Amino acid sequence: MKTTILKENFNKGLDIVQRATGKNLTLPILNDVLLETDKNFLKLSATNLEIGLRYWILAKNQEEGKATVPAKTLSSFISSIPEDKVILKNKNYDLLVEGDNYKTQIKGENPDDFPIIPKIESQDYIEVNPLPLSKGLSQVINFCSVSQARPEISGVYFVITKNKASFVSTDSFRLAQKTLYFEEPVKKSYSFIIPRAASQEIINIFSSDNLNNNEKIRLYVSPNQVLFESLFDDLKHPKTQLISRLIEGEYPSYEEIIPKKFKTEVVLPKKDFLNQIKIASLFSSKTNEIKVKIDSKKEEITTESQSSDIGASKSKIKGQVKGEDLTIYFNYRFLEDGLSQIEGPDVVLKLNGQEGAVLIKGVDDDSYFYIVMPIKPQ
Repeated sequence: MKTTILKENFNKGLDIVQRATGKNLTLPILNDVLLETDKNFLKLSATNLEIGLRYWILAKNQEEGKATVPAKTLSSFISSIPEDKVILKNKNYDLLVEGDNYKTQIKGENPDDFPIIPKIESQDYIEVNPLPLSKGLSQVINFCSVSQARPEISGVYFVITKNKASFVSTDSFRLAQKTLYFEEPVKKSYSFIIPRAASQEIINIFSSDNLNNNEKIRLYVSPNQVLFESLFDDLKHPKTQLISRLIEGEYPSYEEIIPKKFKTEVVLPKKDFLNQIKIASLFSSKTNEIKVKIDSKKEEITTESQSSDIGASKSKIKGQVKGEDLTIYFNYRFLEDGLSQIEGPDVVLKLNGQEGAVLIKGVDDDSYFYIVMPIKPQ
């Protein structure tokens, strides 16, 4: 292998693909990046066997070949040198990196031992805008279950139909759903569960400055994997690919727990309510319990908390209240987490008594909602 590439582009590619690497002691080659000449490109690949990442860089290839070296070592070295261009060569299993003032040899492994990253053969794809996709995922990803006892809820559930895509997550105590609408209807419907780690990398990679404002990414789905792909502007050639395994199993019928009718509805300023919750959290008990009292006559929302070790707190704000008075208890963290993801200055709380699920959304935004279960007072 002998190829010449711009250092800036090489740095970008290494920053992306090394997200799939880590300290794997049982399979050290999973800490490596695979470099391969590919027509007019240098292709970088990395995988942790759950996520695979590929990145193509325009290159001047003089000799075909490939090499496998530790991703962290290579990335740290390339980011440290002042060269504009670098020349890469392979010498047996090692990689030679040359510039005007540098000549470095990095120990590598047999590239033929590098794990095969699966390919999706389907020609059908959906085009999506990467920034709304990333932003939508970021609104639900933190509510996936962290337990592997129920793997089907440890990831983000994608539901793609004719004109929209919904992302759903739950940990059994709360649930969030974000819906995006397509500019053009899609031909097929899909439903699948992406692991949380892969969803996080979709956010990291496709919300970055690696993409242009008008650029779209392609989404390919197979029975066991999903592929997200961005292209070079004018070449219609892949630039970045993220491929992830899918979680097996059937996602719970979450629609059944979404309340359809409500006994109490409250509209209040999000910022003021969040501040009220944060104050109450300072005096909450070990179970993170806070009490919320809704008074329809005074149109007041009072938040209280008490700790035998610290003290007590009580604060109130004005809001628009329809329906029954109510006293209800929450884990303040769950309430705060959901409110923080809602856009806009005002929020709506829809409630059904002390034990019913509470639906929270923005006043003028039907594309996102958050459901949280109240707790029983201690």
